[in-house]
Amino acid sequence: MQNTSTTRRTFLAESAKTVLAVGAGMVATGSLLQSCGIFKKGQGSNMHTDFSQTELPYAYNGLERAIDVQTMEIHYTKHAAAYATNLREAAVAEGVDMKKPLEDVLEKISKYSAKMRNNAGGHYNHELFWKSLSPDGGGKPQGTLLKAIEQSFNSFDSFKTQMADAGKNRFGSGWAWLYVDKDKKLLIGSTPNQDNPLMNLSDIKGFPLLGLDVWEHAYYLRYQNRRADYINAWWSVVNWKYVQQRLDSQV
Repeated sequence: MQNTSTTRRTFLAESAKTVLAVGAGMVATGSLLQSCGIFKKGQGSNMHTDFSQTELPYAYNGLERAIDVQTMEIHYTKHAAAYATNLREAAVAEGVDMKKPLEDVLEKISKYSAKMRNNAGGHYNHELFWKSLSPDGGGKPQGTLLKAIEQSFNSFDSFKTQMADAGKNRFGSGWAWLYVDKDKKLLIGSTPNQDNPLMNLSDIKGFPLLGLDVWEHAYYLRYQNRRADYINAWWSVVNWKYVQQRLDSQV
């Protein structure tokens, strides 16, 4: 029986070769997908999410100090693009009105198929993930976000430790979240696979402010099995301005 780690390494290596062969030297954000009509440029600027993949707000190499260019390109053009495509297929099959926000589906996801759950979650989570990162990110948040974090978790450093632990301790694939619950409290939790706090069947429920992707495809090429190292580097590109905007939309 083939070793699982070897299989994953082989898959990622082959994916990298494919992407580089198709788009060698492509650093301009999302240009290939835009030309193919896979996403609609400029959508998703508010707190609602539609059913199409949006353009990255930076180049594939923009987060290089934390995430290498090959991983970004594979993650965006392969994994995230597949979620968007499969989501639209499920929406057509299950009679979902794609003119309405995707959040409407997530809030009652128990009504839908496993395909809808996996791909609606995968698409939403990645759309949030890209916006939550920035080449100018890192450091500490400011204003009401910092105040809320310090009140909820005693200090910013304590928050970072708890958030990192949620990601490191998630068994298998999944996400760690900073989210606001129905009582407007900031909480930290994690979900398996592509679930998120908006889903009515999630163990944690609320509005996501920040999501940390701890699927292996998010970090494996550079970090291999060192998830903790990936998380430590991820802090250096967190887009706190966007997280603040999400918080502002809820208070």
